[in-house]
Amino acid sequence: MPTAWRTTQRASDMAESYRRGHPGHALFILPYLTAFVVLLAFPLFWSIWLSLHKVDLFGPGRFVGLTNYTRVLADPVFLQAFRNTILFVALSVPTLVALGLFLALALNRTTRTTSFFRGLFFSSSVLSVTIVTLIWRFVFIPRDGLIPVIFEQLGLQPINFLSTSGWSLFAVGVATVWWCLGLPMMLFLAALQQIPADLYEAAALDNASPWRVLRRITLPSIARTIMLVTIIQIVMQFQLFGQAQLMTNGGPNGTSRPLVMYIYETGFIRWDVGKGAAASELLFLIILCAAMVQYIISTRKPEVRE
Repeated sequence: MPTAWRTTQRASDMAESYRRGHPGHALFILPYLTAFVVLLAFPLFWSIWLSLHKVDLFGPGRFVGLTNYTRVLADPVFLQAFRNTILFVALSVPTLVALGLFLALALNRTTRTTSFFRGLFFSSSVLSVTIVTLIWRFVFIPRDGLIPVIFEQLGLQPINFLSTSGWSLFAVGVATVWWCLGLPMMLFLAALQQIPADLYEAAALDNASPWRVLRRITLPSIARTIMLVTIIQIVMQFQLFGQAQLMTNGGPNGTSRPLVMYIYETGFIRWDVGKGAAASELLFLIILCAAMVQYIISTRKPEVRE
């Protein structure tokens, strides 16, 4: 009895110590805090400082206030890149969410075949952007690419996807969906495997149809994962850069130039660092607003009607 009492008392003292806090506990978060400040907080505030100055790569710069933001918003190239990015996100994010969910539902079984296909669909996600764009350039390249050959076999006129206005962004989107599909699929698979089997057994006893099971059990159970995947994809696809640069270089006539490419060209090719920083801050606000709107909509509780 005394031994049990001493053990209980020691545990109580330790819990009280943790509740009071101790300066030494901060050492556990110091590595993360250092990385957060150096890699995230400092670049963010430095970018804000740059966006308020007329600065290039060779001088200290001078304060100009919000002039850089006015220049960016009045730039037709920025507005075109903004429209391209919005269109790309509006088409690629729902496609990634829907295809990822479909594959997860189809492969949510414990067999060797499903394990093989899981690895197959996820394998593209581990490739670098250079490899991905090289593969898809071979697919879309005029005359000798896979798609033009298929068009010729079907008796159709081949389309030069990479250099035709209206199709170049589509080609970049196809490559991006193929590249990024693995992550949504795996997140949905992890969520599906956490759903209790009792719910499906009860639905089977009630002779519920597959569509009713999907609508009443599966989708509500993974609603938070759907929200998470959507927000992740919105943030990722707004940062489109490598695929567009390597596949189309923003052409033709800027019809596939995204915002990040505009920022890169403004800051590191034209050496207008202040204007590029202002554009990057606007992109940050756009991503933040899009993610917050999606979060608010997804977490809103439905109204209960009497």
